[in-house]
Amino acid sequence: MASLTVIQRRSSNGCNQRQLDTLRSLGLRRIGHTVQIEDCESARGMLHAVRHLVEVSEGSK
Repeated sequence: MASLTVIQRRSSNGCNQRQLDTLRSLGLRRIGHTVQIEDCESARGMLHAVRHLVEVSEGSK
């Protein structure tokens, strides 16, 4: 299955608890942190919820 590269670009300060939980579920901890996740519907939904905080690209770095 395809993978997505997700980078946290903005701070989570001022976010509500649901967005903080979503970032933690994606494995993101700080600005500039990069993770690889599988491209699936649930991951796409989580990325949509925090789209203003992250940058997403397809494939590896």
